[in-house]
Amino acid sequence: MHERQQLQLQDQRLLKATAYINGKWTGNGAEGLSVTNPANGQLLGFVPALSDGQAREAISGARAAFADWRGLLPQARSEILQRWHDLIQANAEDLALLITAEQGKPLHEARGEVAYGASFVAWFAGEAQRMNGFSINGHLPHRDMQVRQEPVGVVAAITPWNFPLAMITRKAAAAMAAGCTVLVRPASETPLTALALAELADRAGFPPGVFNVLTGDNHLAETLCRDPDVAAISFTGSTRVGKLLQGYAADTVKRLSLELGGHAPFIVFDDVALDAAVQGALDAKFQTSGQDCQAANMIFVHERIYEDFLAALRTRVAALRLGDGMHNGTDIGPLMHSRAVAKCAEHVADAREKGARLLAGGRGAEQGPLYYPPTLLADVTADMLIAREETFGPVAAVAPFRDEADLQARMNHPEYGLMAYLYTRDQARIARLTRALDYGMVAVNCVKVTGPTVPFGGVRQSGLGREGGHWGLEEFTELHYVCADYAAAV
Repeated sequence: MHERQQLQLQDQRLLKATAYINGKWTGNGAEGLSVTNPANGQLLGFVPALSDGQAREAISGARAAFADWRGLLPQARSEILQRWHDLIQANAEDLALLITAEQGKPLHEARGEVAYGASFVAWFAGEAQRMNGFSINGHLPHRDMQVRQEPVGVVAAITPWNFPLAMITRKAAAAMAAGCTVLVRPASETPLTALALAELADRAGFPPGVFNVLTGDNHLAETLCRDPDVAAISFTGSTRVGKLLQGYAADTVKRLSLELGGHAPFIVFDDVALDAAVQGALDAKFQTSGQDCQAANMIFVHERIYEDFLAALRTRVAALRLGDGMHNGTDIGPLMHSRAVAKCAEHVADAREKGARLLAGGRGAEQGPLYYPPTLLADVTADMLIAREETFGPVAAVAPFRDEADLQARMNHPEYGLMAYLYTRDQARIARLTRALDYGMVAVNCVKVTGPTVPFGGVRQSGLGREGGHWGLEEFTELHYVCADYAAAV
């Protein structure tokens, strides 16, 4: 039996043990799933493991609420979303504590996630009032041709554990701004943040059935994907699970938005300031303890600065502090699962067996079973597992390159295409490589690039669709074309 951890929230009403369905708190958490702190294994609480029948009740409620919600004036939907945003901001510290407790990331990163997540709610509150149709200068005489954007219906948002707040707001705020009702199925490891968002949504005044949080095992995701009353699925998670959900949704031909795995290259040429490039690589690799689909998985460095880069990066990696995210000064928190620790160890062992140099980390951590130390590997080659697979942990892999021709053969991953990073001052090279890098997003001489106004998403097996900006709203709308001959009715 796990020792119980008491969270010192300013507002204890944000700590929920029941699901939120059709405006009511539902289910007995004591009989459900346990939620534990990965930093110390302590029990945070229980949430219900909802049945398929309860999930279908939630779907029916969301379907019933859809007509009235889509019928509201856009300004009314906007006002409710803005109230939700304001409540998230007002309770930011409690939300950050919940994130760190159940996910493990350092508290300063959790605070950043709350601000990031809230920004999507504010943005889509505005976008609700900018969802306009248009008229067509048609090809037929005496016709009035109009195109409208209409909400798709009930949306199921299936969200991951690495960003338990921001991945909900990025999806749900867009869908609700468009006039859809939403069923959130949070990762079973991190449901408490989602339920706190539901409490704030309730206070904001969303009508019953518009915003719901369903807790339970993985079978809930299959139920949502297969139910004909769910019109769209928005999922963030692994490519493997995304393919499964795509198969479940195929029978009813649902709208799919998938943000899946990544294997981001981080490319450094010899014409940049070394210190800036090293700091960028550190930030791109180790945020969220490397458990980030945008994390730099392969760092390619021009051979002329390769050893200097490694020496500087080694110093900074070795200085990263591993520990409980609640403790001041922690840079790297625990990983979520023992299998994540095992994968890091497997990638390091495989690389070392095939000739990579271990420059930092790579050994067991005394902090606990879910910790893996920040690790640096040099001389990584294409035959190593880490060069092909997404590590999703705090292991940086570095390899040299000679020139652009040498780089071309290695920089585009055959399966993944989410994010790429490029450091160079050469404007002509920037123009060439930003086109040659076959990724949904490319960051040049910077790492922080995402936000509510931009289209987040990838190509190939990194996903379908985009989140953020007006593109994020369009994921949850259908084009509705009307052609009218008013003269014929006279």
